[in-house]
Amino acid sequence: AVPESVLPHPTQNLLYVSLIDGAPWEKDGKGGVALLDTTGKIVNAAWATGLHAPKGMALVGNLLYVADVTDVVVIDATSGKLVRRIAVEGSEMLNDVTANDAGTVFVSDSKTGKVHSITSNSPVLFLQGMQGVNGLRAHGGDLYVATSKQLLKANASGTVSVVADTEMGGDGIEPTADGGWLLSSWSGTIYHIDAQGKSHLMLDTRAQKKNTADIGYNAKSRVVYVPTFFAKSVVAYRLQ
Repeated sequence: AVPESVLPHPTQNLLYVSLIDGAPWEKDGKGGVALLDTTGKIVNAAWATGLHAPKGMALVGNLLYVADVTDVVVIDATSGKLVRRIAVEGSEMLNDVTANDAGTVFVSDSKTGKVHSITSNSPVLFLQGMQGVNGLRAHGGDLYVATSKQLLKANASGTVSVVADTEMGGDGIEPTADGGWLLSSWSGTIYHIDAQGKSHLMLDTRAQKKNTADIGYNAKSRVVYVPTFFAKSVVAYRLQ
C-alpha cells in the first residue's frame, strides 16, 4: 500500500515498512506501518494504523518515531500502539527521521528546507536553508543530510560541510563498511558514494517505473531493502 520507508529491526529478523496508502501529503488517516520478516513474509500488514502519510522512521529503544506530514508519531515498537504525536510547529512536509546514539531524533521538512531535532518530546530547529532536504542519517556523532543536489554533513553544533555533489536529491542514506554511503533517489536510482565523495550508479529501475524510496540496510547481512512506492513492493538486494 505505497511503501515509502523500510527500517530493519537491529536485533530481530523484522522490517518496519511505512505505508502511505493514500495521497502522499494528505492527512487522510489511511496510512500505517506494516511488519515484515526478512524472508519477505508479511507478518502484519496493519501493524500500526491511523496515520496519514507516514514516511521515514527511526528506533529509539522500544519506541518507533515516524514522520507523518506535520507530526512525528511515536509508536510502541512491540505492540504497534500509538504512544503520542509530537507536532512540529510550522512544518508542512516532514519526510525522513533518524536518531543518534544519545536518543536525539532528527526530522527533515522538505517543504520548508529545515531539519528539526527532538529531545524529551520537544522539537527545536537544528538546520535551515536546506533546499530539497529529504534523507537523514545520524552516524558517528554527525548528521548526514541529503538535499536536492548534495550530501552534507552537520556536526553537533550545526556546522555543515559537503560530503559529495549528487545528480539528484537523496531519499535514503546508509553507511557502508568501506567508509562510503548508499544513497537512494525516489525516481529509481541507488548510488554508492565512496569515501572520496565520488558517486557510482548501482541500480537504475526508472525504465521499469519502480521507485527507490527510503531504503533500509542490514550491515551484517549486507542486504539493502528497497521500498518501491507506487510499484507497491519491497525488494531486497545483497551487496557483493
